[in-house]
Amino acid sequence: MHRTIAATRRQYGTRRRVAVVLAGVFALIVNSPAVAGPFSVVEASIEDIHQAIKSGQASCRDVVEAYIDRARAYNGVCTRLITADGKPVPAETGYVCAGAAISFPTSTLAASSFLPKLDQYSGLPLDLGHMAATVSDPTVRQQYGMVAGWPHAGQLNALETINIRGERSVSCKAECDTHSAQGALPAHCPAACEAFRRQPDALERAAELDAQYGHDPDLDMLPMYCATVSVKDWYDVKDMRSTGGNDVDYAMDAAPRDSTVVAALREKGAIIYAVSVAAEMGHGTDGPIKPARAFVGGSGSIRSSWGGHVCNPYDTDRSAGPSSGGAGASVAANLVTVGICETTGGSCREPANQNAVASLVTTKGLISEYSTATAQFANHRPGILARTLADAVRVLDAMKAPARDYFDTRDLFTAIPRALVANTPYVENVVDAQALQAGRQPLRGLRIGIVREYMVKHTANDAAISARVDAEIKAVLRDRLGARIVESIDPQYPDDADVPNMIYTFQDALAEAIALAAPEYLLQGDGDRPEFAVPGYDVRSREYRLALVMGTAPLSDKLNLRRILSGFDDGDLQAFSLDRYLRERGDARIVDWPSYAAHSKWRSNEQAVGARNAALGDAGLSRPGTGLDRIKMRAVFRLAVLKVMRENRIDVFVHPNVGVPQWKIGIDREPTVDGRRAAGPGITDLLGVPEVIVPAGFSDIVYEPHYELSEDHERYVLRTGTRASTLPQPMPFSINFWAGPGDEPVVLKVASAYEAATRHRVPPPDFGPVRSGAATGN
Repeated sequence: MHRTIAATRRQYGTRRRVAVVLAGVFALIVNSPAVAGPFSVVEASIEDIHQAIKSGQASCRDVVEAYIDRARAYNGVCTRLITADGKPVPAETGYVCAGAAISFPTSTLAASSFLPKLDQYSGLPLDLGHMAATVSDPTVRQQYGMVAGWPHAGQLNALETINIRGERSVSCKAECDTHSAQGALPAHCPAACEAFRRQPDALERAAELDAQYGHDPDLDMLPMYCATVSVKDWYDVKDMRSTGGNDVDYAMDAAPRDSTVVAALREKGAIIYAVSVAAEMGHGTDGPIKPARAFVGGSGSIRSSWGGHVCNPYDTDRSAGPSSGGAGASVAANLVTVGICETTGGSCREPANQNAVASLVTTKGLISEYSTATAQFANHRPGILARTLADAVRVLDAMKAPARDYFDTRDLFTAIPRALVANTPYVENVVDAQALQAGRQPLRGLRIGIVREYMVKHTANDAAISARVDAEIKAVLRDRLGARIVESIDPQYPDDADVPNMIYTFQDALAEAIALAAPEYLLQGDGDRPEFAVPGYDVRSREYRLALVMGTAPLSDKLNLRRILSGFDDGDLQAFSLDRYLRERGDARIVDWPSYAAHSKWRSNEQAVGARNAALGDAGLSRPGTGLDRIKMRAVFRLAVLKVMRENRIDVFVHPNVGVPQWKIGIDREPTVDGRRAAGPGITDLLGVPEVIVPAGFSDIVYEPHYELSEDHERYVLRTGTRASTLPQPMPFSINFWAGPGDEPVVLKVASAYEAATRHRVPPPDFGPVRSGAATGN
């Protein structure tokens, strides 16, 4: 049984929402036409929304109002402070969201409940949780320092800003955002608010669409008609606060223009409905300024210094993923139709895993990142999160411009070969349930390569997920859908007699590519001790390189797909990208990184110090140190991977998405072991190739990581779990499909066939129906 909202509020003391008084404010809103019956937005696809509007079940305004109802019920604070004694704190309120100020819990968690031997700790004072005023709006309070999850909170805190007049901007809040039809701009409001308030909010835009199209929208021209979209707070949005996840005091917090992604979807009929909570944009570095307090736990979870912490809809005590977690949780809990994410090293992949949603990230350069914080860097790519892969692909198709495809003159990386862009809509590659009827095998004739390097059972948590995904690959992809499967070889993964081996391995390809194109990779190591030493060879010699390319010398087992993801020297590209973004944004107050750092407030002392050190850094050119150039290594390792595909006639690769489960908020993700990335395999991020994630099931077993006090008593060290625990609520896990640049069509075909055959997506039970209406949250 779903808990009622009333029961949830009584039990957990969550905030009470008040109705938004809209009468007389929205001059453009028209009366909704009569509808045939209630339409539910829960698990509704883009096509479902279109059918409801065309049939008269709902208007576009009804749909938007239903999502606002869900935000009132479910988009609230879900974390509590970690304090010295665990005693209650005074009640506090934060920014306004969906019509009311958010309320923070008064209960706290004692630090000693998860930090053992705290009385013996002698390191820096802990950066314990506390409430304080924000720098963007001193009347608004927020949680700072260490926080923990709040079990059964009944809320998610996934949406940072909803496109509702009066609350969608801090620079132009309340009466500074009244509709121009209501009178002149009040004298105390910034002058920039005059232009800002002339932009319709989500309800007004929906009403405009209703007035123009009624129940007969042109879906060929507007394929995203009335789909509500949440946008990660790294993308510029012209009609909502968009500040890179930070509590930063811009002169005008709404961006001067939409990012390319947002503009394309808005043009195709989407309702740009909300900005989702995202990790702080920016970077921190070591330097002369040292932290005064130690922050323990939670560094791998999604938290914004302005918007707060996101929680997992399947268990609010656990993480919703890293920086795009707000987008993932908003889609999973049916707070929006689809979400736009961004990935650098797993920020779409992990939220898809944690929230049981599909993720689509394309070949680098297919989708523009213009007007996106920290964009136009080698690893950064936009992504799409949706409850079904078909919806994600519809979003991708909607971003295409008739005359220019996906090219954007303002983003250098979009200048990709035309052959990498499909000539037909990507949605034509999606396999639906009908294609599986009558025993059809839509993947017959395709060869799928299992990447065993990403299935090694480093820890007990790895073992559980690896075994489950291995069973899915054989039972679904091979036996049911008809694909042929082959596996790579890894010394730490037992050879599977039931699966043929690749005849040309990743080790073969890496040896050839490194010897020919990147011999400097072999120079890594400490002095005279090469990291990739091979007995009997001087791996730094020309003779060894010749032996490698001739196939007469082995490559070190340490140099594998896991290891090649690290060791890069990105120079000042991150800082350069940020400074470029700020200059293009053109804010009157925030013009570069030093001014950004000076006008920001950070969630921890450690972050604040890192930002100040970065502002002191030399922005001049410097020669890279011991690291390797990322863009060169991308080209080299693409050669290796593509040769493996051609030699073995592989169409698509597959492996588990993330081998570690959702960690508890206030702890952290499980430590990296043997080169395994806790964020999941990052090979697609390095290569810039298409990656699709779909749910693969649920697991109720977890080996919780835990903290231990170091021998010198000056710090806490996170350790992997060894004891099995049964979860009260099973948590989702997912499967990862990828291939070479431009291979979106075949990746989509394989992933969608798997999704249609399994239907593993199950909505989170604690975030079900709300109230009835023309279009409802039921």
